[in-house]
Amino acid sequence: MKKTFRTALLLSLGLLLSPALQAQTAVAPPSSVNTQKMNQFVADLMQKMTLEEKIGQLNLVSVGFDVTGPVVSKDVDANIRKGNVGAVLNTYTPVAARKLQELAVKESRLKIPLILGYDVIHGHRTILPIPLGMAASWDMPAMERGARIAAEEAAADGINWVYSPMVDIARDPRWGRIAEGAGEDPYLGAQIARAMVRGYQGPDNDMSKPANVMACLKHFALYGAAEAGRDYNTTDMSLVRMYNEYLPPYKAAIEAGVGSVMTSFNDINGIPATGNKWLMTDLLRTQWGFNGFVATDYTAINEMTAHGMGNDAQVSALALNAGTDQDMVGEIFLKNLALNLKAGTVKQEQIDLACRRVLEAKYKLGLFQDPYRGVTEKRAKATMMKKEFIADARSISRKSLVLLKNDKNTLPLKKTGTIALIGPLANRQRDMIGSWSGAGDWKQAVSLEQGIKNVAGNGVKIVYAQGANITDDQQMIERLNAHGGELNIDKRTPEAMIQEAVQAAQNADVIVAAVGESQGMTGEAASRADITLPGQQLELLKALKKTGKPLVLVLMNGRPMALSWENQNADAILETWFSGTQGGNAIADVLFGDYNPSGKITATFPQVVGQVPLYYNHKSTGRPFNGTDKLDKYKSRYLDVSNEPLYPFGYGLSYTTFSYGKPELSKTTIKQNESLEVRVTVRNTGNVDGEETAQLYIRDMVGSISRPVKELKGFQKVALKKGESKTLTFRLTPDDLKFYNNELRFVSEPGDFQVFVGTNSRDVHEAAFKME
Repeated sequence: MKKTFRTALLLSLGLLLSPALQAQTAVAPPSSVNTQKMNQFVADLMQKMTLEEKIGQLNLVSVGFDVTGPVVSKDVDANIRKGNVGAVLNTYTPVAARKLQELAVKESRLKIPLILGYDVIHGHRTILPIPLGMAASWDMPAMERGARIAAEEAAADGINWVYSPMVDIARDPRWGRIAEGAGEDPYLGAQIARAMVRGYQGPDNDMSKPANVMACLKHFALYGAAEAGRDYNTTDMSLVRMYNEYLPPYKAAIEAGVGSVMTSFNDINGIPATGNKWLMTDLLRTQWGFNGFVATDYTAINEMTAHGMGNDAQVSALALNAGTDQDMVGEIFLKNLALNLKAGTVKQEQIDLACRRVLEAKYKLGLFQDPYRGVTEKRAKATMMKKEFIADARSISRKSLVLLKNDKNTLPLKKTGTIALIGPLANRQRDMIGSWSGAGDWKQAVSLEQGIKNVAGNGVKIVYAQGANITDDQQMIERLNAHGGELNIDKRTPEAMIQEAVQAAQNADVIVAAVGESQGMTGEAASRADITLPGQQLELLKALKKTGKPLVLVLMNGRPMALSWENQNADAILETWFSGTQGGNAIADVLFGDYNPSGKITATFPQVVGQVPLYYNHKSTGRPFNGTDKLDKYKSRYLDVSNEPLYPFGYGLSYTTFSYGKPELSKTTIKQNESLEVRVTVRNTGNVDGEETAQLYIRDMVGSISRPVKELKGFQKVALKKGESKTLTFRLTPDDLKFYNNELRFVSEPGDFQVFVGTNSRDVHEAAFKME
């Protein structure tokens, strides 16, 4: 057996830790917790606990207003009184939270408080854009501020643990949960992971402060690489790809001090994540030094039986021995761990270790000092949807919008004349806040129609027609509405609805067509094999195009979509995702030029779904196709479509234009331990002020393993007045030039490098340097 293969194999089995990997241990920021005092407190408490009470701390049950799976916990009150519950999800509001907490701290034997968790994904009461939309802002202070708003509202509503951030790298837009993350790039994903952990847990990482909450990193690991883009599906990849392309955002969250981790549903190296000791112990704890607690996703231990890992007792032992600490809703630990212990399939030390980790989380949250964390109805009322939160939500929403096309300066619109507002999403408040909107009230969301009225004022006449249903697929409608889809279907024929829309457009100056997906078509268990516009929406657009009126598309969706006809035929396209409570106002701000769009996509848009998975940082093949010789058959290419995306990673337009100078390097030759500065001048060459996100990429030209054609290694968002220019300086550190080689050593290798700087991953200027 060759040495490199044997080393990688042993690493994959958790039998070997290389010195390089040991050196890559994550370093979390300092915590305000007195570790010695915490350890003593927890040790004293555990000495008083029975085996049943220790196992009880490993039980996470669901009580509340909504459930994200097929099982509802039973006999919760009785189990809390017996000390058989460590945490509860899906309960919020001061009254409900206090009621549950009082059961634990007043009626259980040892009065151990509960952790109260909830899916706070993109806001709690003030709903922000979906995470894929927020990521498109490329604005880390805005990302952190969004998490801070969510934390303050959630904490005031009785929640102290949020199941966010989701940092799964996703390169397949068919996967519904791409909406919940930051897109396809590990470098950008790592920056966003850090920002969100700081926002939730506070810049000082003091989770005991009443306005802070404990974040939960998810889904560990590789969940975004589910085969065929189908939720809960198998994941299979090499260790090299795992370490270089998928693990960095998780590791960044650990370095930021995230308090907890959630397991993913997929298997890794043939073993489901929840029962994968290499993943949960060898990688997460030994290599990365994580010292928080690990909870499963919804009934994930039980589901290992369907994976073929054994019966309840077997998978219970497998999960605990792997390093999983808390069982979400399945109650399989509660029913089996004592029997596992008696049978010798688990050890007392492992039960104690898991219990200690949960108790430490409660200590860090300050729950032993104040189980209610200062939650009152008065505080909640003063916190929810404060004026500054609403103002910030509008600002964050504007930053997330991406201008994909703007021929002949169709946008911004004038605040005069007649607008034909067409489309099934033009006045849909429910869809405005998107999936995973938790405790948000969609009735408080600003629709696009209302936003246009608010921003344009009385000078604009709006003529509205629905034009089409979001979908006419009855099976799809029934499936979505059975799970909160809330689709209202117009019973008229598609032809009648289109005809009404065409008539509305005849006397208008411009058509604004609000099209896309419903919120139920994205998120968990919402994978789509066809990522074009659903239903009759494309037929509607074709009919509107024939009127000859300027056609502006306002897209609302939770994933990159295949929009080839739309790109060829619309005059302007504005990607708005699902933009939250203030979405209508934010979109109107951009449509009428009160805000100059600056967003850039973080996941590649394909021309057709057959190109998927499609991402910018791919490897080159031995027969790369450069797109020039169209008759050259024996290249890596399609016969029926080009290799190129519709919109590349990092793409987004503005109402102004920007020019880039050639990158200037501080050195053209560096040593392996040296940094390199890259300077580039960016000029606003248009007629209005604007913001631009300058992006820096590198390519390692020759390596011991094949390297990506480009890798993002820096970005800067800069505001430039019309005619203004600024010189930006990027610093490439030694770590920026490193990668995990075939032995999973984190190394840099001498040789030639290219540097690219530009407005997106495709449109760049380049320079070169050599590492000795």
